[in-house]
Amino acid sequence: MGFRTEPPNSASVLPAFQQYLIDKRLVPQNRVSYFAYWVSRYLRYAQKQAIDSTEFNEPAVMSFIDGLRQDGRIKDWQPRQADEALRLYYFHYLGKAKGGNAPLAAGLTDVLAEVRRLIRLKHYSYSTERTYIQWIERFAAYVLQSSSKSIGDAESADFKNFLSHLALKQMVASSTQNQAFNAVLFLFRNILNRDVGSLDTTVRAKRGPKLPVVLTVEEVGQLFKQMTGKPLLIAELLYGTGLRLMELARLRVQDIDFDANTIIVHSGKGDKDRSVMLPAAVKERLKEHLINVKAVHEKDLAAGHGEVSLPDALSRKYPNAAKEWGWQYVFPSGSLSVDPRSGAVRRHHISDSVIQTAVKDAVRKAGIVKHATVHTLRHSFATHLLQNGINIREVQELLGHKNVETTMVYTHVLRNMSNAPQSPLDALYGSKQ
Repeated sequence: MGFRTEPPNSASVLPAFQQYLIDKRLVPQNRVSYFAYWVSRYLRYAQKQAIDSTEFNEPAVMSFIDGLRQDGRIKDWQPRQADEALRLYYFHYLGKAKGGNAPLAAGLTDVLAEVRRLIRLKHYSYSTERTYIQWIERFAAYVLQSSSKSIGDAESADFKNFLSHLALKQMVASSTQNQAFNAVLFLFRNILNRDVGSLDTTVRAKRGPKLPVVLTVEEVGQLFKQMTGKPLLIAELLYGTGLRLMELARLRVQDIDFDANTIIVHSGKGDKDRSVMLPAAVKERLKEHLINVKAVHEKDLAAGHGEVSLPDALSRKYPNAAKEWGWQYVFPSGSLSVDPRSGAVRRHHISDSVIQTAVKDAVRKAGIVKHATVHTLRHSFATHLLQNGINIREVQELLGHKNVETTMVYTHVLRNMSNAPQSPLDALYGSKQ
């Protein structure tokens, strides 16, 4: 195609589109010029091909994206970025410019459809989509009851009153109110295109400083004695690696490097990648577990299934990757299910509620009176490493914390331990490689 591979860092390329992306916070500001650049390249491409560029043309866009993929100078992530830029330009920027807010005033159905479309365009998780939808539905019901207005006519005062209502009338926790705040703020900024103004007068639920619940090594051992099989393996990995619950649930087979004794976490909190230790204590049992998982995968393939969901647009770039062994989940669900977004029949990863229930039951059976949850294993991992003299910066990296101040909380719950191991789990079992 003969295009340059590096975009110019210039505000002169589609300046109105760039300003729109900045105002709506649709992409990080340092990527705005890149998004404008890809759109400008497509517009030039469409002009040369005598294609109408005023409307989204799926075949033309796909031809343009395929051309990028065939260009040896283009990096793998750039076609995906170009595709996202074009969809933002046509479906969001031009769509708003042409349609305004008129369709949204029709009612909640149109608003929710637009929320779902934009959430998926921005690659938010399905759990985030469900949470946002639920809170926007509750906000719509509040606006209708309190002021007899449809959600399309909601104003910033309604937003502030709703947050105050949650804090004063429903007495919700601060984390719950923050969920509602993020969901409705997304609605105002991205769907209704309205400024919420200052929130100084809004009553916000308060959360004071809290110390994490941490188990002693002995309590962790008692907890594990109440578990067997796959639940035990999962709990051991959570404690032995410090992974968050959903980071473990979303692990793929190719993320585990048995030779290097590491696990790669892709797109963790903050969309960051990191590597963590693979405890020697579970290494062989994890290999045996994967043999069983592979047998299930082969049965799924024989039955005409065997696909998993892939991140971003990889399913388009690599059509057969969804059935490859390396992309399968390390801990798959016990049954096939219908993907709520695509409608495809797939084997998803294990449900977070299954893991939470298993740990909760084990805590009860072990007679542990602390309010211990799945996340307590992560807290215990960090605290026990610090007790063993591991540098706090190293613990920060293992946990994937953005700021060391977040990791510092574990210094308040330290207890004495001896001999720093490769992993707290290895210390528990006395395992050696």
